[in-house]
Amino acid sequence: MSENPETAGFGRVDDDGTVYVRVGETERAVGQIPDATPEQALAFFVRRGESLGVEVDLLSQRVKNGALSPEEARKSIAHLRDNIIGANAVADLEGLAARLDPLQSLIDQQSASRQAAKAELTQATKERKSAMVEQAEQIAAGSDWTGGWQKFRDLLDEWKTLPHLDKKTDDEMWHQFSSARTTFTRRRKAHFAERSAIQDQARVAKEAIIAEAESLADSTDWGQTAGQFRDLMTRWKAAGGAGRQVDDQLWSKFRAIQDNFFNRRSEVFSAQDQENQGNLTIKQELLDKAESEILPVKDVAAARSAYREFITAFNAVGRVPADKSRSIDARVRALESAIDEADRREWARTDPQTRSRAAETVNLFSGQIDKLKKSLAKAEQSGDKGQISKLTSSLATYQTWLDQAQSTLDDLKR
Repeated sequence: MSENPETAGFGRVDDDGTVYVRVGETERAVGQIPDATPEQALAFFVRRGESLGVEVDLLSQRVKNGALSPEEARKSIAHLRDNIIGANAVADLEGLAARLDPLQSLIDQQSASRQAAKAELTQATKERKSAMVEQAEQIAAGSDWTGGWQKFRDLLDEWKTLPHLDKKTDDEMWHQFSSARTTFTRRRKAHFAERSAIQDQARVAKEAIIAEAESLADSTDWGQTAGQFRDLMTRWKAAGGAGRQVDDQLWSKFRAIQDNFFNRRSEVFSAQDQENQGNLTIKQELLDKAESEILPVKDVAAARSAYREFITAFNAVGRVPADKSRSIDARVRALESAIDEADRREWARTDPQTRSRAAETVNLFSGQIDKLKKSLAKAEQSGDKGQISKLTSSLATYQTWLDQAQSTLDDLKR
């Protein structure tokens, strides 16, 4: 019988070539190697024991690095322990198995840490979904039919990326969010249906006006017919919108009929060109003065007052040459449009609901950025590169949204 000095106390080879391993106070046979010397046979089973040591080292390293979940780690340790105890190998099997014992406390710590992180993520998810439900309900109660629809799409996309909560809580929150979205969708459809009905009424009214205009197109009663066309224009404006494309088509027909009549009338009145030229000079002077006093519009009330004085004086002046009337009228319309636009801007700037919604958006994005920064700090502490990258990208996106929202709010405060 021969014995390897490196394995003294743990293995031996019997005279018949059987290799034994000592475990505590007992020993058991681990096998034979045919046609091998005792030294070769013992060395073979020693190498098996060394392989077990390598497995212990590798598993210990994986557990310490957090490469395995606590459940996976426990299963791996139990499996390796069973392999060591029953191994057909020569080594300090009890010692190898004992080296796995300290890993249990480390796994317990990792398990507690993961549970804490999971609880924190669950709370953050719950808070975010709650905020999204609140935002959805606010949108559903509003009337921003275009922007609101896009906001719901953005919220839904974000909702899909968030982790699941417990089934009851998730179902309740989703029901609230989905109900708000359904409410908004129904109100939006009703709004557009109502608008479509109104546009149909406007279309019918304008088609009737065009038919009346066609009956006047060949008239030579210049004064009365011009008045009738003015009445038709008043009715046209009062008819409302029929949709941009339809309105453009109908207006093109109506305007062509008017142009035909007024162009023929202009030919008849060509003899009055000298007087009309004088009127043109007066109107141009009135326009020049009004534009210099009113534009750019800084005080809407003062501008409207000045415009009323101007238009009264302007309308008191007689006709101008036909080839100049459009340019003069265009300047008048441009002047009125500038006042209207300034009025609209002033209303938008001072509307409390618009400012409130802008402030709510800034607060919402600011709150989300704070949460993302906290999560990023924890991810950096844990060295989770995947989570760091994801949170950094989300933080940059929300910062861009916040900058845009703050810029809008600042504009409204000016």
